[in-house]
Amino acid sequence: MNVRRWLTPLCLGLMLFSGYELAGIFRSYHDNRTVMAEAQRLYGNAEPQPPLTEATKLSGDAIEAQKREAPQMESPKEARTQFRALFDMNPDVVGWLRIGNTAIDYPVVQGQDNAYYLNRNYKGEESSAGSIFLDFRNDIGKAQPNTVIYGHRMKDGSMFSDLKKFLKDDFLNENLTFQYDTLYHSYRAEIFSVYPATADLDYIRTGFGSEQEYAAFLQSLRERSLYKTDTVLGTEDRILTLSTCDYTLDPAKGRLVIHAKLIEQH
Repeated sequence: MNVRRWLTPLCLGLMLFSGYELAGIFRSYHDNRTVMAEAQRLYGNAEPQPPLTEATKLSGDAIEAQKREAPQMESPKEARTQFRALFDMNPDVVGWLRIGNTAIDYPVVQGQDNAYYLNRNYKGEESSAGSIFLDFRNDIGKAQPNTVIYGHRMKDGSMFSDLKKFLKDDFLNENLTFQYDTLYHSYRAEIFSVYPATADLDYIRTGFGSEQEYAAFLQSLRERSLYKTDTVLGTEDRILTLSTCDYTLDPAKGRLVIHAKLIEQH
């Protein structure tokens, strides 16, 4: 009888706590989807405006971004107008990633390190879903060999969760290309490698000491791939790397990696 007396309220308390935790998780999912839908409206419905210039970026909120020592653009090109509304909201916005037949249709941001946007949305607000973000070592104003973008694998299917679809060869073969845009350029990305990995594997290098070193790197990426593609790839090409969590090889350090050749569109 004494056991029942304390066991009943204990079970009730656990149920209430679990319900509260679940409600918080679902609320965070909803909030993230709302914020991302807002970003898609801002990007998709951009009205023609004066282009963003270096002078524009040195004003207002952009100065605050410089105070955080965010990577600086060195491209003389004018940023395209479809980014104006997003850029005004946060000068850390550097691009947009859209992959067909997935939920991936998101802004790309960049912080002063690879930790800042792990738990912040594209507006810089705290969010468990984080953002889709560019490696802090990359510079969209420069032609670098390997551009690296990260994102969480959320259980509700958002952010980079749908990258797991590329583990199936039929889906990969039907969706070999996707769209990557920066403030200055548009690219068609052509996938040439997909594989599970661990965080200690050196697939996020952004610079190389020689052409031979880069060639060896590209060859290693192709050899790791679960599937072969017909993509022609050479040391004159630039690539895009997408990285998210995966539990195939390790529950804590596991990663899913996709590499694609960048083809600039004019």
